[in-house]
Parts: sequence; structure tokens; C-alpha cells
Amino acid sequence: MQDKKKTRVIGFLGTNLDSAQGPERWRKWRPTVDVCSREDFLVDRYELLYEEDFTELAIEVMADIRQVSPETEVIGRVLGIKKAWDFEDVFAKLYDYSRQQEYDADVWSNFIHITTGTHVAQICLFLLTESRHFPGRLIQTSPPRGRGQGGMTFIDLDLSKYDRLATRFNEEKEEARDFLKSGIATRNEAFNRLIEEVEVVALRSHAPILLTGPTGAGKSRLARRIYELRQQRCGVEGAFVEVNCATLRGDTAMSALFGHKKGAFTGAQSDRPGLLREAQGGLLFLDEIGELGTDEQAVLLRAVEEGVYLPVGSDRAVKSKFQLIAGTNRDLRQEVANGGFREDLLARINTWTFELPGLAQRKEDIEPNLDFELEKFTAVSGRQVTLNKEARKTFLQFATSKDASWRGNFRDLNSAVIRMATLAPHGRVRVDEVMAEQQRLSAAWYRDEKDQSEILLRSVLGERRYLEIDPFDRVQLAYVVEICRSSKNVSEAGRQLFAVSRVGKKSLNDSDRLRKYLAKYGLIFSEVCSVS
Repeated sequence: MQDKKKTRVIGFLGTNLDSAQGPERWRKWRPTVDVCSREDFLVDRYELLYEEDFTELAIEVMADIRQVSPETEVIGRVLGIKKAWDFEDVFAKLYDYSRQQEYDADVWSNFIHITTGTHVAQICLFLLTESRHFPGRLIQTSPPRGRGQGGMTFIDLDLSKYDRLATRFNEEKEEARDFLKSGIATRNEAFNRLIEEVEVVALRSHAPILLTGPTGAGKSRLARRIYELRQQRCGVEGAFVEVNCATLRGDTAMSALFGHKKGAFTGAQSDRPGLLREAQGGLLFLDEIGELGTDEQAVLLRAVEEGVYLPVGSDRAVKSKFQLIAGTNRDLRQEVANGGFREDLLARINTWTFELPGLAQRKEDIEPNLDFELEKFTAVSGRQVTLNKEARKTFLQFATSKDASWRGNFRDLNSAVIRMATLAPHGRVRVDEVMAEQQRLSAAWYRDEKDQSEILLRSVLGERRYLEIDPFDRVQLAYVVEICRSSKNVSEAGRQLFAVSRVGKKSLNDSDRLRKYLAKYGLIFSEVCSVS
């Protein structure tokens, strides 16, 4: 039952469906006339939109509406559409029309009839109703089956109410997220939330994306999956071009990225298009972008902002439109502060920044990634390899323990699986292979930590002072430096370093004790903590 409000319907004239002449027209289903002749839907006002070329037909249809429904006020509106199949023209005219109307919700129940008009007109009406420029409900009419009156459906634009549609949309989203994760059923909530956001951005935005995180966290793989997802859903036609900026050095860096003209420098015997040109219409992934020189950064900035750049030795700009994904394991803000990275370039590429956690921060994801690596090994080698129950339990206990640092992240896991699978007899990894791999990983991580500790100590002391210290003292000092850098202040560091020896002392001055120890090597706490 309709409410006490008046019913107002807006619809296009159907130049084909509404057209008919003579008495025979009453035997034909004409949607505009039909919607006004229904006993269960009384129309108080019908606003008929039409092009000036069809004025004669519009007059005839309005007369027929008045005949079948004398209580309906019929108003004709000439929109002035010049090209009925031109989306921009149709949308603009409808938009202007919607802005000129008054929609008194206390007086009118507004409906938009989308059965007639061109497909372009119907789409535009749908969009403007969805955006509430036409604040009403959509009506879709259909011809009768045999004799009688045609059908009429009210379309609810809240798609979440359509269970089957909502389920299909959710399944599609899950498929996209699963695709970005390479089909790995990850369990880390923070990582899964990150992938959900990446999926939305990948399908809706063309702005640059910055992927940060430690080496081996999966930046390169995620960049390629973003490209492949955009290929499937967005019709990207260009190529995926990947380059590790750490491999670009000296004069060749500019040429590799932006190309060169023949004779631009010694050895330039022919034109070279460059990587940006190869990425035309596709996606360019610049891994370790923090390694780029400042000259290359300046040219890249213009290419990203304007889509043009100058190849080496050329005075004619080249156009290339591509999406940029940049990867780095550095703190680019710190690099800007140190003068190694352009602030304007960072501002341009970090519209969307996603920090990928290392494997040590996602230990609940080690088990599904273990299965993924085993499947990958099988696909590459052609050998089916599995872990027996005890071997699997042993490996996961070690892999998820606090002793497993996974410094190389997924590269470490990939290498571990390859080694165990290769050495496994009869395609079955046993506890023996797991224990041997555990020793290999632990030894490698210990060497890495030792190397990192040495690098840190050299940067704190400087090369000359580092060499003046006995190797025995370097080990102790390196540990002290690490504690200082992980503490909020000198008091906290002192309490941690002297936790045992301070027991039983009446006067506790750990801060002073630490300061004197550092001073022995010419160091102060604030300087130790500020060295990058």
C-alpha cells in the first residue's frame, strides 16, 4: 500500500519501445504508458524526458497517458541531448536537470524509470540515483508474458541487502586477497589487514605505492602480484618491469632507467629506450629505490609527476605513462635528513606506504609458508617431498622459537626447504635433515649477528679507534652499545647492564657507571644512540 505522499516518476521516452501509431498501439506494450496505467501504482506526476527530434512522439505518448490515467499530471522535458550515445553529454544534461529540480521528501515519493532510453541514458540515471542526485528509487518494468500487464520491479540500491550478490562480492574480494598472498593461508592478523588494504588500493588507485620492510620480506613478489591482479581486473596492457636500483651505478644508471641517444657518450652506438619506456602502460617496480643517485631521483620525479623525461643526450622529451611501485629496506625519512634522498620525491611516492613485516614478526605464518615452499619445490623439481610428522613438529618448534631470528626472512625459509627437500631420502624429510638444517641456520644467523655487531661498532667508533681496541674488549663494548641503543635513556641501559652486580649495593648509580665505561672509549650515550 502506498503512503499518503504523492508519487512522482521521472523517465526517458522510449523512441522504439514507446512508439506505435493508430489503434494498434493499444495492443503493444509501451513501458511509459504501462507504468502509468497500473491499479497498484498510482502516478500523480510523470516527467517525460526526451530529445527535441522526438517531440511528436512525446506529445502522442503524453496524450495516451492522460487517457489511461486522467489523474496523472504529465510534464514533458526537452533535455537538449545532442548525442544519445555520448556518455559525457547525456550525463552532463541529466546532472544539470537533477540540480534544477526540487525534491520535497515530505510531499513526494520519487521514482526513476530506467526501462526506456539508450543504454547510456539508463546507466546515467542509475549512477545519479545511486549518488542521490535523484533522491528516489529505481523502477524497472518488463513486457508481459502473453496477454495482460507487464512486470514492475523496485530496485534497492543497498546491494548489501542482496545476500547472493553480497556473497559473490565477498568471495571476489577474498579471491583477490588470496591472489596477492600467492594462495598462502596466512594467519597473522596485522599482515592480513595490510593485504586487504593493498587489494583496495591496487584496484582503485594509480598513485605510486611504496613497499618498505627488511630484505627478503616479500616486496618483489607482492609488487608482481599487484601487477597481475591489475592485469586481470583493470585490463593493464603494459609490461611489468623490475629493477634493483642497487645494481645501477655511475653513468650507466641514468642510461638504464631513461635510455640514451646514439652518440650520447662513448660506447653509445645505438639508441636505447630505457626501463621507463619499457614500462609504458604497465608497472615499474624500483626495488631499493634508496640506492638511486640524486640526479636519477630528479629525473624520476619529473617522470612520475608529468609522465615525461629526457633520455641521456636528447633534447626531446619522451612520454611514458606507468604506475610506480618502489621498494626499500631503508628509512627514507632518515635518508632525506642525511641528504641522500630527495624530500620532494619521497612526498610523491609515499601516497600509499605499506610496511611488510619480517618473518620473525609473523611466526604464526611459518607453517603455511613451509607448505607453500614445499609445493613450489615439487613444482620446480618434479619431486614430491613432504615432512614426516615428527620432522614437521621439530622444524616448527625451532622455527617459531625465540632463537630463530630469520634474518633473511622468506629467503632463509626458501633456502632451508630446498636444502632439506634435496637431501631427503625417498622424498620424505626426517628429523635428521631438520636437525642438520637447524644447525646451519643457527650458525649463519650467529655469523650475521656478529657481522652486524662489528659494522655497528665501527660506525660508532670510527675506523681508527676501532682498530686501537683489543678484540676481547670489542665484544663487550659491542654488547654495551646494543643495550644503549635499545634503551630509552642512560638510566634504563645502566639498570639492564648492571642488574646482577648492583644487588646488595647501598648506593646505586648505574648511570654514572655506564657513562664512565663509555668515556673510557671516548663515547657518550647520546652519540652512541644517534649513529645510524
